[in-house]
Amino acid sequence: MNTKLMQSSSRYLLQITLVATLGGLLFGYDTAVISGAIIFLKTEFSLTAIQEGWAVSSALIGCVIGVSMAGYLSDRFGRRPGLILSAALFLVSAIGSALPQNLDQFVVARMLGGMGIGVASMLSPVYIAEIAPSKLRGRLVALNQFAIITGMLVTYFVNWALVDVPGNWRWMLGSEAIPALAFLLLLLKIPETPRWLFVQGEEEKAREILKKIGGEGFATTEFINIKATAHLPELRLSDLWRGPLRRALLIGLGLAIFQQITGINTVLYYTPRIFLETGWADTNSAFVSTIVVGLVSIIFTLFSIYYIDRWGRRPLLAFSLAGMGLSLCLLGWTFLSGTFPPFVTVLALLAYVAFFMVGLGPGYWVVISEIFPGELRGRAVSIATTMLWASTFAISLSFPLLLESIGAALTFWSYAAACLAGLIFVVAFVPETKNKSLEEIHALWEPEAQAENLKTGETIDAKGQVL
Repeated sequence: MNTKLMQSSSRYLLQITLVATLGGLLFGYDTAVISGAIIFLKTEFSLTAIQEGWAVSSALIGCVIGVSMAGYLSDRFGRRPGLILSAALFLVSAIGSALPQNLDQFVVARMLGGMGIGVASMLSPVYIAEIAPSKLRGRLVALNQFAIITGMLVTYFVNWALVDVPGNWRWMLGSEAIPALAFLLLLLKIPETPRWLFVQGEEEKAREILKKIGGEGFATTEFINIKATAHLPELRLSDLWRGPLRRALLIGLGLAIFQQITGINTVLYYTPRIFLETGWADTNSAFVSTIVVGLVSIIFTLFSIYYIDRWGRRPLLAFSLAGMGLSLCLLGWTFLSGTFPPFVTVLALLAYVAFFMVGLGPGYWVVISEIFPGELRGRAVSIATTMLWASTFAISLSFPLLLESIGAALTFWSYAAACLAGLIFVVAFVPETKNKSLEEIHALWEPEAQAENLKTGETIDAKGQVL
C-alpha cells in the first residue's frame, strides 16, 4: 500500500473513532453536569433531602433502562442507529433539563439523559472495537475513557464559569445540547461496523468499509478472520450462560462489579469533603477539587492509551488494582491516625484515582468490547454494563451507611479488600487479548473455532493477497 493511501486510511479510522468517542464525552458531560447544577436547583424548587437525592439519582435509573435495551437494539438494527438514538436522547434531555417548571419534569428529562448514557456507555466502545485493527484496538477503545474524563472536566469548567450567571443551573444543564447536536450530526457521516454488516449478510459493504479503514491488504486479512467463524452454529443469548461462552460472560460481569465495588465513584463524590477536611480548600472547593481530580484523571488515562497495546490488558489491570489497593490502605490510615499532614491524604486520594485511570477505568471497556462473539456482542456487553450500573447504584447507596456505621478508615479499607479480590480475579480468569483479532479472541471460548485455525499468516502473503 502506498504511503498516501496508508495516511488516508489512518485518517479515516481516526475520524470515525473520534466521532464514536463523542458518546463517551457526552457520557462524562451528562454524569458530571448535575454536580454543579444541584446546588442551585435545590434552592429553586425548595427540595427536601429525599427530593434532592431523587433529582441526582434519577439519571442512574435511566442508565439501567438505556443499557438494558441497547444490546438488543444494536444487535437487531446496528451499532450506528443505536448511537444515533443515544445522541437524540442526550439532546432532548439537555433541552428538557434546562426548561422544567417542577421536579417531576426535571426527573423525566434526566432519566432520558440517563438512557442516553446507558446506550452510549456500551455502544461507543463496541463500535470502536469492531472497526479497529487488532494492534490499535486497545488504545482506540481507551480513547473512549479519555473522552469520558474530558467530558467531566469540561463540565466542571463550564459549571464554574456559570456560577454567577442568572438562571445558572438551567444554562449548565442546557449547555449539553451543543455537543449532543454535534454528535448527532456527525453520526450521520460514519459507516456501520463491518462486523455487524457481515453478520447481516452484507459482505460487500463490510469489505468496502474495511478497505477504507486499512486498505486492501487489511481488508483481505480481516475478512478471512471474520469468515473463519462463519461456519460455527448460530449463537443464541442463552449460550452465554452455558458452555465455553459462560467464562466470557463471567469475566464481563466480574470486571463490571470490581470496577465499581473498589469505590471509584464514592471516592470521587467524597473528594470535596476530603479537601475541606485537610484544610487545603476554600469555599469553592466543590469546583476546584473536582477540576484537580479531573486533570489527574486525564493525565493517567493518556498513560493507559499509550501502554494498553504495548503491555497488554492483564498487566495494566493487575498493576491498576494493586496500586488502587495500596492507595486506599494509605487513605484509610490517614483518617484513622489523624497524624498525617494534609498533603498525604490528598496525595493518597490522587494516587488512587491515577491508578484507576491507568488500568481498571479504560481496561474494563476495552476487555468487554473484545471478548464476546459478534452475533451476541451488543446484548452481552449490555448485560455486563447493566451489572456495572447496578453496582454503581449499590455502592453509592451503601457509602453513607458505611461511613456512619464503620467510619472512613474501615470504609476505604473495605474498598482496598475489593481491590485485592479484583487482582486475584484478573490473574486467575482474564486472558490476554493484546494483538488478537476479535475472531481469534472468540476462538478462546469456542473449540470449533480453534480447530478452524485462525492464523491468517498461513493464508495471506506479504501484500495481503490470499495464497
